[in-house]
Amino acid sequence: MNIVVAQSGGPTCVINASMLGVFLKGRESEKIEKVFGSLNGIEGLINDNLVDLTATLSDEDVEIIRQTPATVLGSCRYKLPDMEKDSAVYEKIVKNMKAHNISAFFYIGGNDSMDTVMKLSKYFGENNLDIRAIGVPKTIDNDLVITDHTPGFGSAAKYVTTTMQEIIRDSSVYSMPAVTIVEIMGRDTGWLTASTSLLRVNGEKAPHLIYLPEREFSVNEFLDDIRELHKKTPSVIVAVSEGVEITDEEFSGDDFRSGKVDNFGHKYIAGIGKALEEIITNKIGCKVRSIELNVMQRCSSHLASLQDIKEAEEVGREAVCLALSGFTGKTLVFNRVSNNPYKVEISSADVSKIANQVKYFPAEWINEKGNNIKDEAIEYFLPLIQGDLEIKKENGLPKHYIIEK
Repeated sequence: MNIVVAQSGGPTCVINASMLGVFLKGRESEKIEKVFGSLNGIEGLINDNLVDLTATLSDEDVEIIRQTPATVLGSCRYKLPDMEKDSAVYEKIVKNMKAHNISAFFYIGGNDSMDTVMKLSKYFGENNLDIRAIGVPKTIDNDLVITDHTPGFGSAAKYVTTTMQEIIRDSSVYSMPAVTIVEIMGRDTGWLTASTSLLRVNGEKAPHLIYLPEREFSVNEFLDDIRELHKKTPSVIVAVSEGVEITDEEFSGDDFRSGKVDNFGHKYIAGIGKALEEIITNKIGCKVRSIELNVMQRCSSHLASLQDIKEAEEVGREAVCLALSGFTGKTLVFNRVSNNPYKVEISSADVSKIANQVKYFPAEWINEKGNNIKDEAIEYFLPLIQGDLEIKKENGLPKHYIIEK
């Protein structure tokens, strides 16, 4: 049999490690002849745009791919139609899989990618096709249900926290009153923004304010918090999730939202940092700047967590084991056994219970005012950012792998 792996959704530092897990386990198995890569996610299977990874990747390539950020195979945000409404695309996928003797499909992605795995698995089953579909979790948002955490989150949290610490140093050099707002990714949930509370482990008092989409946000209360903090420190640092909504009638959120959506109906929502910068300028008048970390927080592999890389590769391997054991319609999940020493176990869950669901940041880890994170969250975050990968460089710069498409 042959197998195929694809990557979907937003890139991360470790999504390629999961691809390697699938590839390496497939290469080791006597039951598998070839491991194909589907270029640009499910679109590669639809358009028969595949690459034979078994014939392409050398051991040296594997080492470089492990430290390469983003998606080596390319990504997509393609939403499969319901098969009852449009079966033609499913028929194309099956035709192309049969042409290459492919019996298992592995999709590395988040909530939307699990929707694709769920639909394909259902189609294969209802049409008595001996093809398996397995989901491999990935997202920096850490918002997949059932699993303790997702590959990609630990490295993003490490980058965000490290960068926040450097911003704190830079913002603290002057004695004049100032506010620095750091906008962090998180459409529906604030896991990544909340991770900046980790800095307390090293004795940092900032960020002084942390705002998540899980709690209502009041601009007037925010301004009061800034004024109160300025009595204690000249430099106030704020971490805010991009998904935080301004609901005060006095300050319209429509002024900084584009209103555009992607193929899954998700809004493009960046801009809260700049909006709050303008509000502080007008209402308080102190020095203020906003910083949007943007795509750097998901693809900065030079700050990747080694623990994250190892776990990402392991779930890729376990996905192949699931398929070889005859399972389909499953995705891998982490079950945390303990924080210290850190221990997790890998199991699987029905992808139908994960697709299109959202795991929110726990309410009990947010303070009563909704403007900071309790210390209990730190024990959860800390193990996920541990360790560093020794980066191979060329001409003083990290070496990346680029596949010939």
